[in-house]
Amino acid sequence: MKILHIITDLDMGGAEMMLYRLLSRCDRNSFQPTVISLMDRGTLGDRIADLDIPVHTLNLNPKAPSWKAIATLLKLVRQIQPEIIQGWMYHANLAAYLATSFYHKPCIWCIHNSLYSLEYEKKRTTAIALLSSLLSHFISQIIFVSQTSHSQHLDIGYSRKKSLVIPNGINTALFVPSSDARKSIREELGLSENSLLIGAIARFHPQKDHQNFLQAAALLLQNQGDRDLHFLLCGQGCDRTNLTLTQLIEELNLTDRVYLLGQRDDIPKIMAALDIATSSSFTEALPNVIAEAMSCGVPSVVTDVGDCAKLVSNTGKIVPPKNSAALAQAWEELLNLGDEERINLGQLARERIEKSFSLEIAVQKYEKLYQK
Repeated sequence: MKILHIITDLDMGGAEMMLYRLLSRCDRNSFQPTVISLMDRGTLGDRIADLDIPVHTLNLNPKAPSWKAIATLLKLVRQIQPEIIQGWMYHANLAAYLATSFYHKPCIWCIHNSLYSLEYEKKRTTAIALLSSLLSHFISQIIFVSQTSHSQHLDIGYSRKKSLVIPNGINTALFVPSSDARKSIREELGLSENSLLIGAIARFHPQKDHQNFLQAAALLLQNQGDRDLHFLLCGQGCDRTNLTLTQLIEELNLTDRVYLLGQRDDIPKIMAALDIATSSSFTEALPNVIAEAMSCGVPSVVTDVGDCAKLVSNTGKIVPPKNSAALAQAWEELLNLGDEERINLGQLARERIEKSFSLEIAVQKYEKLYQK
């Protein structure tokens, strides 16, 4: 069965990584995938091509979509002749709908974000999201990665009978507890083996609320400053060239306590090195990074947005968004448990991912949907 995946771009992100993971595990005896990126190959294009999966790019200018790019898209679809066309995220979902309108193929949409964020999106993105609510009634199936996102989209008119929820799946063979990773990252940062490390892995974006994270760090140090305690931010834009971040770190007197790693390709090692993982966002659907940390046996503190609370459940702490004091208090409570109890909590977290959020479970659900 030929499955054509259309995605906005192939930079590192939640939807992009889920596509890559799905492609890496799908049954190639039953499914023949192809990928079209509306923009460029990003950081994942070559990795997908290494799976022996064709990757096409349209090099679309997001600010000025051209008729030439649309014509190229339709030409590629005609050449590929897929049985199913699957879109990933709003813009690509619209492109998938356009293609299926011409070639009358089943169309699947994947929606990976929550609607808290529309006011922070570009006006064009918001318009497409709202237009899609009308078009959703003509789509074969709409996949949401969280129950919260599902409910929010239904509220603005997305088709209920066409919708289902498939949470992102985590590769539990890749994201594993590792004492070697813990030692390696501390050596890289110049820290002792016993240093405590709290981290957040997220691109720099207002929704991720790095300010909340850093303010909580400053509050925690007021009570726990005598501990060998450090903080780590990793992700696109989280580096020393980001003046917004560096100035805030200086203002909060955190310069010798916070490490900015930028975008990295060794996320499993960084995850496994943490003592506590954190999502400080004020909008999420179902963050991959927290599920990955849980798979590494790391307890988490997350803001109560999207399906974060359902994901973490009793294996970590849930706090209100935009509340640095609550975030700092939750960190302190986990630190005060001691090493052994935090390790036990991390083991529970990994077991939860293996049971309900593994990549194998997600791939099976996608493949059953394709067959249906």
